[in-house]
Amino acid sequence: MNFAALNDEHQLPLLQEQAAAGDQSAFRRIFHFFFERLHRFAFSLVKTEEGAVEVVDDVFIKLWRNKHALADIRNLRIYLFAATKNTALNYIARQSGVKHTEPLSVKIEGIKTFASSPEQILIMTEMMAKMNQAVESLPPKCRIIFNMVREDGLKYREVAEILHISIHTVDAQMVIAVSRIREHVKDYIEFSGRTGFQKKSLLLLGSLLLEAVLYS
Repeated sequence: MNFAALNDEHQLPLLQEQAAAGDQSAFRRIFHFFFERLHRFAFSLVKTEEGAVEVVDDVFIKLWRNKHALADIRNLRIYLFAATKNTALNYIARQSGVKHTEPLSVKIEGIKTFASSPEQILIMTEMMAKMNQAVESLPPKCRIIFNMVREDGLKYREVAEILHISIHTVDAQMVIAVSRIREHVKDYIEFSGRTGFQKKSLLLLGSLLLEAVLYS
């Protein structure tokens, strides 16, 4: 198989079988498909870029060494997130360095879809930055859960399985996250109402949070 980007998760079972048989190209496609999401998750735990890369690399090195078992993994996404969490916790246990954080990116693509004038674009960009700050200010567990749902597209039951918590806990943390984010941007929503494009601001906010509240 020629190396090509994997865009459809339904292709994973076939790629798993091929990788289990020693197909390096299939394994690379799996690696590139999951790397960004696993890296983001690892970073939320270990708090360093170097550590996050090391964790994800370690997960895939071990996976390749035990590639014969790949074909038997029913849900590779959950398996990899769980392996990343365990590897990250082991990494943290070995480290004693100073913790530091990096801003968690919130996607701003499509702002021009909701704003047409320079003033509207500025206000919405500031609102996005405020949302980013709100996510960063969430308690660690709440932030990780929100990230896994909103950024990584995991369902509540998948997050619960990976983190070994109840679905009720995931739901409760998501309610807290969404509520705090809305509170952080309420001034921008009110200001946009005075400037005549409150509906567009609400659409933008809704588009960013809708996935998070529908994954129950």
